[in-house]
Amino acid sequence: MTSIFRAAMGDADFERLHPALRRRFSVGLDSGESCTGRGVMDRIWHGGSPLVAPLLKPFLALGASRHILLPRTGRRIPFVIENVPYLDSFGRETVTFVRTFAFPRGPRRFDATMVLDPRGDRVLDYLGTHQHLASELLPSAEPDGSLLIRAWSHRFREGPVDVRVPELIGADAEVRESYDDTTDRFRIRVRVTNRRFGPLFGYEGSFTATYQDIGSSGVRAGLRPVREEIRA
Repeated sequence: MTSIFRAAMGDADFERLHPALRRRFSVGLDSGESCTGRGVMDRIWHGGSPLVAPLLKPFLALGASRHILLPRTGRRIPFVIENVPYLDSFGRETVTFVRTFAFPRGPRRFDATMVLDPRGDRVLDYLGTHQHLASELLPSAEPDGSLLIRAWSHRFREGPVDVRVPELIGADAEVRESYDDTTDRFRIRVRVTNRRFGPLFGYEGSFTATYQDIGSSGVRAGLRPVREEIRA
């Protein structure tokens, strides 16, 4: 069994990543490791357009109730990201991407759980405590050894409802993660854009990572989603 990111990217492309990124995105049941990143977001922002801002706020507030998206902005915000592998209730290898941001008025979480898409060439990203949103991720290695992840084709699922999010209110996400050898820190930049209205929100910062043996640490309470979704 190989990590979900190596499987989606293929061995050749995965080996082009910086060694620190290869270890971080090898987290899985086969590696026997989980990863905890701790750092600071230099900037968390929302779309600045006078047209976009009023429309964006209710969506961010609604999403925040299920740990999807971030309703607040800020600078120099401490955060933790927890990547822990486990088998979900459907027997799929799953890795948590749970981010907790320590805003001055209280913490906020942005939860995701990732599995290998049945097609085997991409990652399926379930968002939130109830996995209401699912996005297809295409990860690839950049020439400088950084990781680029593009996300689109979002679907909303609740009970019998299973619909694609229309482009008018949907968005494309781009995540870039790299490793800075001069500071020994990972750097991350996330940008979410609507094709009609432009930039919606994003964040950028840096962090250090530590690794734990999943045999002894396991999955802490509250990290797994409340409801798991089988639909791809």
